[in-house]
Amino acid sequence: MALDGRSQLYKCILFVINIVLGLIGFAIMVLGMWVRFSAQTSGFFSVDLNTTSIVTVVTLLIVLGLLMMVISAFGNYGTCKESKGALTVVIMLLGFQLIFAIAAGTLATMKSEEAGELLLHAYTTTYVQYVAKGGDPSMAIMLHFVHNMFGCCGSVGGLDPLVKQMCPKKGFLESFTVPSCPGQIATTNYKGPFIGGLFGISVLMILALICSIYLRKGISSSSDPSYNITVSTTVQANL
Repeated sequence: MALDGRSQLYKCILFVINIVLGLIGFAIMVLGMWVRFSAQTSGFFSVDLNTTSIVTVVTLLIVLGLLMMVISAFGNYGTCKESKGALTVVIMLLGFQLIFAIAAGTLATMKSEEAGELLLHAYTTTYVQYVAKGGDPSMAIMLHFVHNMFGCCGSVGGLDPLVKQMCPKKGFLESFTVPSCPGQIATTNYKGPFIGGLFGISVLMILALICSIYLRKGISSSSDPSYNITVSTTVQANL
C-alpha cells in the first residue's frame, strides 16, 4: 500500500519511538529482576521485616518493563507491516499504560514520604540485626549496597566502627564528612528523579499514541479504492 508523505513521517517517528520504549522497558525489567534476584540485593528480602510493599514495587517494575517491550514489539510489527490490527492493539495498550503511568506517578507523589520511611525502617532493621547476629553475610551485602547508593555509612557516619568496612572508601579526613545513613535516607528527595523519569516516558508514550492513530488512519486511507484512483490520476498527470 502506498502511504502519503505525512503517513510515512509518522511511520518513521513511530519506529524510532518504539525502539526507545523497548530499550527503556528492557532496562526497567532488568533493574527489577536485578534488585529481586541479584546476590548484592537478594539478602534484603531475607531480613526479618515486612517486605510486602517492596516486593510489590519490584514486581511492578518487572511487569511494567515487560509490558513496554510487548508494546514496542507490536508497534514495530504494525509499523513495518502497516497492519491496522496490530496498530489497534498498540493504541489500546498505550492508552492503558498511559493511564497506569499517570496513576502510578500520582500515587508515588503521594506516597514518596512513606517510601522514604519504609526504606529508613528497612535499613535500620538490617543494621541492628547485622550487629546482633555478629555479621550476617547477606545483610553485609545489603548494607554495602545501601552505603554506596546513598554515599553514607552506618548510624553515626564514616567512622562507625561496626560497619566501617562496608562503607564507601574514603581518606582519613574525608571519612569525617561521610553522613550517617538514617539521616541521608530521611533527607533524600525521592519525588524528583521518579517524576522526571515518568514524565519522559509518558511523553514518549503520548507521541507513540498520536503517531499510531494517524498512521492507522493513513493506512485506512491508502487502502480505500477512491484514494488509490486519486493517487494514480495524480501520478499520471505529473508524468
